Amino acid sequence: MIYRYFIRLAYNGVRFHGWQIQYNANSVQQLLNKCFSTILDEEIKLTGAGRTDTGVHAKEFYAHFDVKTKIETSKIENLIFRLNSYLPDDVVIYDIFPVLPDAHARFDAISRTYQYFVSSNKNPFAKGFSYYVYGNLNVEMMNKGAEFLLDYQDFSCFSKSKTQVKTNNCRIMEANWKKENDMLVFTIKADRFLRNMVRAIVGTLLDLGREKITIDDLRRIIEGKNRSDAGFSVPACGLFLTKIEYPAEIFLPLEKS
Repeated sequence: MIYRYFIRLAYNGVRFHGWQIQYNANSVQQLLNKCFSTILDEEIKLTGAGRTDTGVHAKEFYAHFDVKTKIETSKIENLIFRLNSYLPDDVVIYDIFPVLPDAHARFDAISRTYQYFVSSNKNPFAKGFSYYVYGNLNVEMMNKGAEFLLDYQDFSCFSKSKTQVKTNNCRIMEANWKKENDMLVFTIKADRFLRNMVRAIVGTLLDLGREKITIDDLRRIIEGKNRSDAGFSVPACGLFLTKIEYPAEIFLPLEKS
């Protein structure tokens, strides 16, 4: 019999080429496969909730794995401790949950939330975790543009070209900018995201904030479905995956010890 588990984790993406395994490059998936296989003493292959680009961070990420022997509830806490002792400081395992045998970390996700951090002042302690933008931005206009996104579903204009997806449609549930001290934080929540989508949206909304484009221009960009019409892709360093939601019914209750 095969038993399936979800893990909830986080990672600093600075030294990784994203989540997904890439030959001749450091990836979080490759690191965790090795870690779990070593600790559990069987070959483990994790499946992630999605892929993150090189340098992108995850404050919350999920993956699932299968094992031949059930992990006793009383041993989960110790297993997490052993895994974290093996892992480097830039990756952490928070929880391990038993789930239904067909539960899937990627396909069962209801929504994903990203945040992008823009620094309005040069800050050496924010280096690697935000994008420094010099000059004034019209945040009110950027928020109008963010709200405007909710009226659309086809976001081909913000997608990396030559990606193997069946559709470029996404349902954006939330999009807004908020000022937090000297940081400007963009939050966006959707049922799914296209490759490079958030970074392209941020770059386009920054053009709106610099008043290089208007709301009418934004409408033409989205309806034109051409990536070359949208703004530049902002650096990966300011992007964080912050939340993934799943239906409660895929999680199994923990057995009492």
